Amino acid sequence: MHEAMSAHRESEAIVRDPVCGMEVNPEQAASSQEYAGRVYFFCCRHCWERFRAEPERYVASARPPIALKVSRRRSEPPPVAEGAYTCPMHADVRRAQPGACPECGMALEPFSGIAATEEYTCPMHSEIVRGEPGVCPICGMALEPKMVLGEEAPSPELRDMSRRFWLSALLTAPILLLAMSEMVGGMPGLSVRWAIAVQLVLATPVVLWGGWPFFQRAMASVRNRRWNMFTLIALGTGTAYLYSVIAALFPGVFPSSFRGPHGEVAVYFEAAAVITTLVLLGQVLELRARRRTSGAIRMLLGLAPKTARMIRESGEEEDVPLERVRVGDRLRVRPGERIPVDGIVLEGSSFVDESMVTGEPMPVEKGPGQWVIGGTVNGTGSFVMRAERVGRETLLQQIVRMVSEAQRSRAPIQRLADRVSAYFVPAVVFVAAITFAIWGLIGPEPRMVHALVNAVAVLIIACPCALGLATPMAIMVGTGRGAMAGVLVRHAEALELLERVDTLVVDKTGTLTEGRPRVVSIVALAELTEAEVLRFAASLERGSEHPLARALLEAAEQRGLSLANVRHFRSFPGKGAMGDVEGHTVIVGSERV
Repeated sequence: MHEAMSAHRESEAIVRDPVCGMEVNPEQAASSQEYAGRVYFFCCRHCWERFRAEPERYVASARPPIALKVSRRRSEPPPVAEGAYTCPMHADVRRAQPGACPECGMALEPFSGIAATEEYTCPMHSEIVRGEPGVCPICGMALEPKMVLGEEAPSPELRDMSRRFWLSALLTAPILLLAMSEMVGGMPGLSVRWAIAVQLVLATPVVLWGGWPFFQRAMASVRNRRWNMFTLIALGTGTAYLYSVIAALFPGVFPSSFRGPHGEVAVYFEAAAVITTLVLLGQVLELRARRRTSGAIRMLLGLAPKTARMIRESGEEEDVPLERVRVGDRLRVRPGERIPVDGIVLEGSSFVDESMVTGEPMPVEKGPGQWVIGGTVNGTGSFVMRAERVGRETLLQQIVRMVSEAQRSRAPIQRLADRVSAYFVPAVVFVAAITFAIWGLIGPEPRMVHALVNAVAVLIIACPCALGLATPMAIMVGTGRGAMAGVLVRHAEALELLERVDTLVVDKTGTLTEGRPRVVSIVALAELTEAEVLRFAASLERGSEHPLARALLEAAEQRGLSLANVRHFRSFPGKGAMGDVEGHTVIVGSERV
């Protein structure tokens, strides 16, 4: 019976804290509360107190438990699946069975202890999720990985758009020069007919090759009945290009209303080419901005070390990639290293800087039986720990997942923009048609040419780029910059509501400090001077690794004080230290010493 209950506890599902959304292991929860027949678990006492005060507020938005399991036993080898083994030198080599890499001959290694399916989502519409790369059916943008990897992989879309932009810009420059030269009498030695032919040759690859992704996205928007910015761009550039091709190849089919004062039919290759090139430039800049926002997540992932010092059952120690660490493995953490995964200290003690998670500037003393968090920084001590959470179960990975979800969440104002966009594009097409009709009927000669040019102008200028991209890009940049500054945003709605905030209340002074204690003042009592007090205290703390001890030593060094020898030194963990310095009994610490 006892074994059955133990097995149940070992495989208990991780749940979410209903207040902050953090994933919590019920066995290690700071507190729990029963409400309406269900038990809720909390990451800290602060969340528990907020829930106890207003349970209805948080129960309504509480999400179901997460399908992750925590095992306290040494993990068994994962079931073999497609792509379960990979080459350490060639990540693209995946095999279902162990073997040798066909590229370099190295033995394949287990890819990960946690089975994960790569998902792709639209950066502008988070509800679109696909199992493979593609294009968003709503806005036509390229889908991107839902979870950012630690290493920054090259972006195929950015590389493709950059190549299209630079080649299009190279071809558009002479087209624009030829078109502008017509306003000052034409290019010397080049007839109007030949100038039009050159523009046709140069504009064709710009519009049909450089702008082909826009036509693809426009066709997809029509099929899905989700008109967007690419619908207007394709209509505008396509109309201007098609008209100019017919005017260049078959000028005789146009009536007199299309001809200029000298009988020529005007072409607008430069308008189609310039618009295509400018939109390509906008796509390149947008993709670069999206790439920079993911840098915040990569910075968080970079807090975890790449390797861990594993202790084998034989006692031998070996540095292994972090992906090979399993639950139950014993790991050694040396002075100054980052803790590789979440776990429990087995042997040794040290002070750990947990400011990355808690915001507290003072390192926390850790000893046997205490919990340590992956990504936090070990101090000057060394200890052996047992891995309890690895891979996507670690607290650091949960923070990364929270930032990723926040970047793709939708603010209330964005839902308004989506509703407006549904009517905006058809309205623009209708206005462009009216513009063409009015200029064609009552405009100056050549009427049809002016009608076409102004209709295309309406389509291009009214393109809802800002309407569709401004809010999502602001959310991505805001949450990304916040994460880099240590501020985690759970949902885009919080950023929108932040605009109304006029008072900021901070509950911990530790979040507003430099995170480095230092001596700012000394009050000497009795017959001792300030220098003597500091000298005695620094001498006693010379052998300590406590952060406050380092602050005393730095202050003594800055004042050029020579330290004395200490006799009968005694340490009281968590309280202070005591010893004899030059015949004086010196005590440094709290009142409990």
